[in-house]
Amino acid sequence: MNIKKRFAKISHLLFVTVCLIHLIPNKTVKPDEFLYTLGFAVIVEIGLIAVCAAAKKPSTMNLPCDIAAFLYSLLIVWTLATSKFSLLKEMLFPPPGVVFKQLITDIPQLLPHIGSSLALVGKGYALALVIAVPLGLILGTAVRAGSAATYVSKFIGAIPPVVYIPYGIALLPSFRAVSVMVIFLASFWPILAATMSGVLYIEKRIVDSARVLNVGKFETLCKIILPASLPQIFTGMGQGLTVSFILLTSAEMIGARSGMGYYVKNYSDLGNYTRTIVGVLVIGIVISLVFFLFNKLQKFALRWR
Repeated sequence: MNIKKRFAKISHLLFVTVCLIHLIPNKTVKPDEFLYTLGFAVIVEIGLIAVCAAAKKPSTMNLPCDIAAFLYSLLIVWTLATSKFSLLKEMLFPPPGVVFKQLITDIPQLLPHIGSSLALVGKGYALALVIAVPLGLILGTAVRAGSAATYVSKFIGAIPPVVYIPYGIALLPSFRAVSVMVIFLASFWPILAATMSGVLYIEKRIVDSARVLNVGKFETLCKIILPASLPQIFTGMGQGLTVSFILLTSAEMIGARSGMGYYVKNYSDLGNYTRTIVGVLVIGIVISLVFFLFNKLQKFALRWR
């Protein structure tokens, strides 16, 4: 590819626009805070240039360029509507420079909250995974029991796990244990249902061939049924992970004393909407990174496809 194909992108033009709009006089923001907005845009642009320079095919640049273009467009609109023309109330919608400055300042405070939230999700989700996958494989191979379990899992899985919080508070010793229970219930049923579905839809001739070759039941389960069911299992795992994060922040906003949801709820109650937006951004960043790693794991596990 020539230089024009690599770098003649609308995203680079939007980056220049982000820089130029700061020539417009500010109305609500301190002069030094626009540097945080420019700093963020420069970091994104450096990463984008590196991707464009290293790309071997034009198609590999499309997604990074589109993401960068979205971020630049958001910065442009956000900056114009706040610090430049004061179209939005500053208390509720602080300028991006103010938010980025607060984000950098609060990193030491945010890290323990992020660790607390990830620990809760990890415990509840891992427990659900360890129980749901083996149980789904066993129930899926038993046709009669599997059919009944499918309807039961659909019924119980349709009940929002958040309704169990009052019982969890009454029965469990701490709110962290209640949060783990809610995340477990949120993850368990989608993973169980997906695992059983994956087993039930395996072609019967594959299992019959294993029986003809005198392959043992346990070996058949581990080496034939489990790999064939992995696509469906990962679908359920993704659904469970999504619901887990939704319920995590909800639970933390109800009664926790740490975590990302608590950070947002605490500062929104205090009327500090700069830190509220910081919390929302951090939640989005953390969840995006978790799903990025999850998708990498899924591609590795299903590379045989």
